[in-house]
Amino acid sequence: MIPSLSQNMSVISLITGASVLVQIVLLLLLLASMFSWYYIFLKIFMLKRATRLANEFEKDFWSGGDLNELYQRAVNSRASAGSLERIFEAGFREFSKHKKQSGTDVGVLMDGTRRAMRATYQREMDMLESYLPFLASVGSVSPYVGLFGTVWGIMNAFRGLANVAQATLAHVAPGIAEALIATAMGLFAAIPAVVAYNHFAGDVNRLATRFDSFMEEFSNILQRQVH
Repeated sequence: MIPSLSQNMSVISLITGASVLVQIVLLLLLLASMFSWYYIFLKIFMLKRATRLANEFEKDFWSGGDLNELYQRAVNSRASAGSLERIFEAGFREFSKHKKQSGTDVGVLMDGTRRAMRATYQREMDMLESYLPFLASVGSVSPYVGLFGTVWGIMNAFRGLANVAQATLAHVAPGIAEALIATAMGLFAAIPAVVAYNHFAGDVNRLATRFDSFMEEFSNILQRQVH
């Protein structure tokens, strides 16, 4: 009796012998975990690239080179440009367009430049924040989905005891073990998603601060050129 019980208590046997609803819960959590890991690796490479390109552009920008040359380089490499370079391109393009118009007020000129940079900044931030809401959802919802599977499995385990004259651990253990697998799967999906979300959110906030500082400093440089 004991060897048979041990064999039936293997994880694979518990999953294949689980109720359909619990199997659906486990499948959903497995898919959520797989997509989470895919997005985690995607964000790692995306944010590393964004940081590297921002460092390279800031080095070129503060090296004292000609802004027109820097602008032409940004236009020519638009497809592979980083977020900071695109913000610079949008601001300088708007500044140059209004500066050519005679009689343009300095305030109007700088407001247009800042709006152009802010619009590009928002698009770049939307791109950098992509997939973060999914990770946040997986991190917050998965434990409850696993808990739902756990509750359902325990309900089935105790419902099965109604047809047994004498309840023993051998009767109730498989159902409870099946239920706890759903909880474990929920935590398995949630924990990496939460850790990754917090880490990536910090990286995105640091980049946003750098972009904000650059836009202010670049606006001041352009404003000095007008006077």
